[in-house]
Amino acid sequence: MTKHSIIISAGQAEVRADLYDTPTGRAILDALPVEAKASLWGDEIYFEIPVRMDLEPDAREDVEIGEMGYWPVGRAFCIFFGPTPSSTGSAPMAASAVNIIGRVNGDASVFRRVRSGEKVRIRIDQS
Repeated sequence: MTKHSIIISAGQAEVRADLYDTPTGRAILDALPVEAKASLWGDEIYFEIPVRMDLEPDAREDVEIGEMGYWPVGRAFCIFFGPTPSSTGSAPMAASAVNIIGRVNGDASVFRRVRSGEKVRIRIDQS
């Protein structure tokens, strides 16, 4: 699958990530750069972005640590780094189905340092 490299900065955390070349991924890529305020839901950071997309056929609630999703209900970009209130074990679970849009490169747990309300910025990786 084709990927686009992006950089996500949130509070003191900064990571590189791969944004997948899917319909939702392309819509997000076209909207970059974006800035928003972080919200937390267990070990998930999410924030509203200026993109409107419907669920894709392979959308799902069961996600993996490090995966990124787009949640159509809240027009939100989501980053999963551990269990959420919907989880039954140590794996994250989205509140409802999300389009899987990419994956964090490296350790997604750096987002544990981010506090609700801190600025999040996503931009294309120019390096």
